[in-house]
Amino acid sequence: MMAKVGTAGFLFILLSLGCWVVLASSIQNSEVIWKYRQAFWTGWLVTVKLSAVALLLSTVIGLAAAMAKRSKFLPVRYTAIVYIETIRGIPLLVLLLFLYYGVFNAVGFDHRLSAGVLILSLFSGAYIAEILRAGIESVGHSQWESARAIGLTNTQTYTYIVCPQALKHSTPALAGQFASLIKDSSLLSILGIAEFTFTAQQVNSATLSTLECYLPLSIGYLILTVPLSLWSKKLENALRYET
Repeated sequence: MMAKVGTAGFLFILLSLGCWVVLASSIQNSEVIWKYRQAFWTGWLVTVKLSAVALLLSTVIGLAAAMAKRSKFLPVRYTAIVYIETIRGIPLLVLLLFLYYGVFNAVGFDHRLSAGVLILSLFSGAYIAEILRAGIESVGHSQWESARAIGLTNTQTYTYIVCPQALKHSTPALAGQFASLIKDSSLLSILGIAEFTFTAQQVNSATLSTLECYLPLSIGYLILTVPLSLWSKKLENALRYET
């Protein structure tokens, strides 16, 4: 087990479990968690689903924006630059309020879940674009020249030469961004989306049992983010080769 997960990851899991045992033993109203278990479970599943969709969509947006920023066609390049710099300069909370209550409501779009996922994807996509662009540009110029010298097309160069090396360089930053996206999904609670954080807030309002409500909330997010970090470390090791 330790060989697969790594010593640090294994110790982190043990520490998390130990904290859970200590805190759980000190809770006086632990029946609150059990009474509202279905609500917590449903909210957690909503977070998993919307995070999965946002991860996929933000990756597509980020890749498109990264390629657009490298385009030689100036309107495409400057559009990508404006998008990336604008999104990166606005806090997610402000972006959610502005786009949903301002722009989306003005055009009559009122599907909260779809709007929340789209805004979250646009926000994360800007950061992913910069991560991927940096990874692509980290590939040495000689690699591009060698690919052209052996007759590879631009698509083949990206597929077989550039992307594997760019992915190797970008993996740690991408893993961090994916984990941030999952955690940032908690802000969708301000839109009234019944995800994990919103559910915990509702249960807390009904029971006034703050620790009992927010402890499973913390554990639930750890369950999502820790395996992602461990998987990225494994992928990083798999991609470790001389270039």
